[in-house]
Amino acid sequence: MRLIKTILAFLLLLLLFNLLNNSQGSIPPLGKFLNPFAGFWQNGEKLDQLNEVLDVNGLRDEVKVVWDERQVPHVFAENTYDIYFAQGFLTARHRLWQMEFQTHVAAGRVSEIIGAKALEFDKMQRRRGLLMAAETAIQHMDKDSETHLILQAYANGVNTWIETLTPATLPLEYKLLNYKPEVWSTLKTALLLKFMAWDLTGRNSEMDMSIIQATLGEEFVQTFYPEDTPLTDPVVPAGKPWRFEAMTPDSIPPFFEPQFVRDLKNGEPDPDNGSNNWAVSGSKTASGYPMLANDPHLGLKLPSIWYEIQLSTPDMNVYGVSLPGAPAVIIGFNQDIAWGMTNAASDAMDWFEIEFKDDSYTEYLYRDEWVKADLRIEEIFIRDGETELDTFAVTRFGPLVYFGENRLENGHPTGLAMRWVPHDPSNEMIAIRKMNLATDKESFFTALEDFDSPGQNFAMAARDGDIGIRHNGKYPLRGQDQGKFVRAGRDTLGEWQDWIPYDQLPTISNPWSGYVSSANQNPTGKNYPYYLGWDYDDYERGSRINDRLGQLNKIKFEDMQDMHMDNFNKQAQLMLPFLLNQLKVEAPSSEMEAIINDLQAWSYVSDPDEKAAWVYKQWWLHIEKAIWDDELTIFGEVRKIPARSVTARLLLKELKLPYYDDIHTPEQEGRSEIINLAFQQTIKDLGAELGPYGDAWELGRARGTDINHLLSVKGLGRTNLYTGGGSGIINATKKTHGPSWRMLVELGKQPIARGIFPGGQSGNPGSKYYDNAVNDWVAGKYYDIHFLSSAETGNNSNLSLTHLRNYQ
Repeated sequence: MRLIKTILAFLLLLLLFNLLNNSQGSIPPLGKFLNPFAGFWQNGEKLDQLNEVLDVNGLRDEVKVVWDERQVPHVFAENTYDIYFAQGFLTARHRLWQMEFQTHVAAGRVSEIIGAKALEFDKMQRRRGLLMAAETAIQHMDKDSETHLILQAYANGVNTWIETLTPATLPLEYKLLNYKPEVWSTLKTALLLKFMAWDLTGRNSEMDMSIIQATLGEEFVQTFYPEDTPLTDPVVPAGKPWRFEAMTPDSIPPFFEPQFVRDLKNGEPDPDNGSNNWAVSGSKTASGYPMLANDPHLGLKLPSIWYEIQLSTPDMNVYGVSLPGAPAVIIGFNQDIAWGMTNAASDAMDWFEIEFKDDSYTEYLYRDEWVKADLRIEEIFIRDGETELDTFAVTRFGPLVYFGENRLENGHPTGLAMRWVPHDPSNEMIAIRKMNLATDKESFFTALEDFDSPGQNFAMAARDGDIGIRHNGKYPLRGQDQGKFVRAGRDTLGEWQDWIPYDQLPTISNPWSGYVSSANQNPTGKNYPYYLGWDYDDYERGSRINDRLGQLNKIKFEDMQDMHMDNFNKQAQLMLPFLLNQLKVEAPSSEMEAIINDLQAWSYVSDPDEKAAWVYKQWWLHIEKAIWDDELTIFGEVRKIPARSVTARLLLKELKLPYYDDIHTPEQEGRSEIINLAFQQTIKDLGAELGPYGDAWELGRARGTDINHLLSVKGLGRTNLYTGGGSGIINATKKTHGPSWRMLVELGKQPIARGIFPGGQSGNPGSKYYDNAVNDWVAGKYYDIHFLSSAETGNNSNLSLTHLRNYQ
């Protein structure tokens, strides 16, 4: 009996040892994780402590870092190498896990961390060619000596920080997932740049549009999916003359009905990825100096998307936000200029149906000949599993992303290849470097010539008084609607053959209005000679910005802040009076009367305490569903619906249309019927979800905003934030999406700036700098930015100094 007890005790000890030292599914090794000397206990605020002197291997000279009250580093170096080395070192200190995890996502390597559950995601990432694009980009960037130095210096700085880590100081997420950081390479930076390009240019509706046209006809598409939506106020005023001789495409391909797009569910980035920016001349400001504002709208996560920093050398002094994992400042200002970016939304992607000879996918039909495809073999390592090999063809039209389930009538297999601008060699890194160094409008716009993708509307203001905006990027020369549908990859008709010349891209400087702006809307009017795309954001944000800027004079920072937080809903202003006029509610309950009264009294401002704002939003969505779901539910999936302004025009003008009728009822519904039925369903649904009409129906409670952790770990994000705004509103805050960085700059003798992002500098959830700005961001507050001319802090008690010294 004693022997049995001894054996059982030994087995229990082995079991306990296994539980404490090995992962159990998604649970980390509890022994390591709970270890008081190396576990999560060590990820507290003590990691925020700043040393006066740090000995750092690899620097060429001493670097001084001034830390402000929000732990923003103001970095002063004597040479280019050291400034980017220090940036890599300091960014990794705060954001290493975030930087590295995002490169795994971009490269399709998540299975290495969490196992086979990520395998299909990794395969799709590989087939989209983000890793392939990054490899092409780094080969191209390495040919430029300055770019190579910048990227390598940054990587060396990151790796120097990694070398300082111990099991105790590893970021929390490494402990949660039980893995360690690997060596940082310049390829990882290229991956992050391509990942951002995908996030901003990967949205494409060609598959849906091909299905819609094949099912409902060309007239339906031309009527409800126009290139110029109603009421659009373009980025460059529509009346601007274009004084150049435009190129013309060799041919415009005829309509082509692909064989298998019906099988696809097209995974795309968030369609709301956009932004606002504007610049005003000194003639409209109280100070007489030009001003610039920017607020890029992206998915909101913790750690934050951006890392705030100042970089200063003898030839450069620039401040702004950087992308963790990439050197330089992406959005910001220097002594002479300020710039902001919004997503251009012009089409950078086309899909081509490829006909293959057989199931080996080694040859495809092109110009009546079988052409050999390059086969790319991807090796996908799976944690606690066997390595998976995924092979796909790469054609002249790009990588084969999707394989067709159905064959052509001749028995040949098919697939969809993706032609994407970021697959081509480019060097956005040198463009960003030149932007940081620019001194005026000419040098800034010259810098943009290297910025191929993602396409952006770059607004700028200069200390010398210039303002301007350029719809920038590398765009193929296409015929009208050429990028609107899937094309046949069997000949040259739909193939990209040339590019729109850079000096013919939409640009305007110093307009008579005294301001420039963009909000992801169509960049030009109908007289612009090139086709850039059609699927732009609707009119409301851009129109509201221009309304406000046109009315304002003697503009101050407070006016700019009010504009960033402007919650006025132009779409509701257009449609709600009409909808209420159509509403017929017999014998309404007291609750229904209260709802209607609130809608009638609403000022169209979507503040967080407005119940009417949420009721209207849901009512409009129900109306869209009632009109379009019958026609656009094709092959079991609701396809792309028309823009809000198109639906609004339809409702305002047409009393009876076949699209109004609900095919599931025996009655013939018209406009009034669907508006009333949609309202009744809205109130029913909201009542079921939120309970009796009251505080729970407020926009800030019913929707609010969640800023989740990048891994969606509960407790590491901020949820149920009381926010207003929404789609089509300048303050474009939504449930998990919104202004990721708000920046205001005035360019006088010395730049003055304010800014805020929804998070903090640190990626450590145990740090007070992890989410310290979230509440202020919700409240619409801004922080004064310290733009320092030197590392001498004087008597400012809010600033502290760290010396980085080379110890070799």
